[in-house]
This record gives sequence, C-alpha cells and structure tokens, in this order.
Amino acid sequence: MLEAAALLVPTGTTTENDITVNDVWEYLARDEWEVALGLLEELGDAPPLPAGFWETLAAAAGQMRLDRSASWCRLRCYEARNGTIRADLTLRSAAETRRQAPVPGAGVLRPMWDIGGRTPVGGPDLLVALLWVEYTAFLEPGARAPVRLAPLSPSLWHGLRPGQVITMHEDRSVVGTAVVLEVRPPVDPVGRLQNVGSAVPPRPAGSAGVS
Repeated sequence: MLEAAALLVPTGTTTENDITVNDVWEYLARDEWEVALGLLEELGDAPPLPAGFWETLAAAAGQMRLDRSASWCRLRCYEARNGTIRADLTLRSAAETRRQAPVPGAGVLRPMWDIGGRTPVGGPDLLVALLWVEYTAFLEPGARAPVRLAPLSPSLWHGLRPGQVITMHEDRSVVGTAVVLEVRPPVDPVGRLQNVGSAVPPRPAGSAGVS
C-alpha cells in the first residue's frame, strides 16, 4: 500500500525539507515502513494530492496500528474531497467559559461554529465542524493555535473567506474565536466522505500536523 501511494506522488515533488519520493523508496527498501509513511504524509502537501492517496495511507497506517496517523490521513482524505479550512483559534480562558478542561486536538471534538449565517428567526445559525488542532495534542483554555475544520455540511461553508472571524460554541455561549487563515477548494471532489468522525489524533513525529 505504501508503494502504491508513493506511485501517486508526481515526479519532482519536493517538500520544504527537500524530501522527495526517492527518500520514501529508500526507506521502503529497508522495510522502515513507519518512516516511509511519515515522509509520504509530508509529500502529500507538495502539491496537494487526491483522496485516493490519503485513503491508501490511512489503510496502511491502520494495518501498522498507527491510529493517530490513520486518523490524520482520513481527515486529509476528507479535505481532498470537500476542501480545506484552516484558522487561527484562541480559546477563552477558564474564567470566561464553562470549559475548564483542555480541548483535545486530535479530531475528537465536533463543536458548533458561528460563521455569520442566520436562522429564519434571526438568531445565529450554528454549524457543526470537526476540530483538529495542529502541532499539539491539546489546547488549553486561553491558548491559541492553528486549527483545521472539517464541516459536517461542507456546502454551507462555501462563503467562508480568509480573514473572516468566526466563533466556536459548545452551547450557545462562545468558547473561542478564530480568524480564517486559508480556504482551499477540493483537490478531488468526488463526493463527500461520510466517516469524518473517525479522523482522530495528531500526526506522528516528523509530520506537520503535530509536534
């Protein structure tokens, strides 16, 4: 499966760390599968690759029992089909909100978001999106970090733009405020991935999703 994924990487693809698919083949030849998987995850952003690439990596990571990596790859598969949303999220402090515990960063939480829509009676139309915090396993109250959002209904988020301010809710009160950093269209819009909820924990060491 890792070999099949490597064949989907375009010739000449290079990451910011000068990793190429040739590096992947070297580790595969030595049966260092976990390292090869991590390198393929990094190559998946240079340029962004289609859903089939991430599906194959997710399956390989699952067979290696690398749950965090498998979940990251399933999230990336969802993004390939539905588009990518990244934002800079700041949580309110524990003194300002009901949440006292850290927010899990690994795609476990599905909070609601106010992105500016309104209900027929004029109230905020809160939309659900899975939350993945980049580079850290948890986000403490009052802390700030870049995040990725995987909407439950992607079509309702099409008007989102970089620089837009949105708010995070676990009930009607605001838990955090985010500034949209990036909105990218689907790489491979072949339909919606249903099981985005299985996209959990951060990347293994060496990948950009978590430290």
